[in-house]
Amino acid sequence: MSASKSRRRGRPKIDAGDQREKLLDAAVTLFSEHGIAATPLNAITRYAKVTPALLHYYFGNKPQLVQAVVEERVLARLRPVAETAGQLDRGLPPREAIETFTRHFIMTVASIPWLPQLWVKEVFATNGQLREVLLSELAPPLTHGLRRLVERGQAEGSINPNVDARLVPISLIGLSVFALATRPLWSQLPDCDDIDTRGLTDHVLALLDTGLGVPHASA
Repeated sequence: MSASKSRRRGRPKIDAGDQREKLLDAAVTLFSEHGIAATPLNAITRYAKVTPALLHYYFGNKPQLVQAVVEERVLARLRPVAETAGQLDRGLPPREAIETFTRHFIMTVASIPWLPQLWVKEVFATNGQLREVLLSELAPPLTHGLRRLVERGQAEGSINPNVDARLVPISLIGLSVFALATRPLWSQLPDCDDIDTRGLTDHVLALLDTGLGVPHASA
């Protein structure tokens, strides 16, 4: 029996290229541009330049494709960053540890072109399809790690006691992710086109550090 006849009916022929990776790349790009709910499967196959049969072969349906995107694109890139926050208080002074994590976090998010927009559409939005998974998978290690650092710094007297340790992760995400997502807009403002990721990171750190610093005693 020939190889073509022995192949199961409906199973697409797989070439040397990694078509599955192309589909995941197409999915995250279109999800970030239009949102998950507004992106039909045929748009993904057209963008990836593959047949619908190939998508169904690899992922079966849209929920399974979204789950693969979550596991292999979002969590695979962000889970190690979130876990780092829980490890930074081992030996580093709190403010130095927060600076180290902030630089790592912003540089990681900025290095993933589709992530800031996807975060805005699917995490910040009340009906976002990634909200629950990020709250359950990424938020605990990130928020708990930063909160411990702030509280330790406050106990040692190196961090402003008026800072709410619970809100420091929220401030970091708001200052960085939202700024990265809206960069195509604000980079068109006068004299803003030369602000790169390093400049944004330094700016965020300056804002955080000013707030974290112990207030000067009044005369």
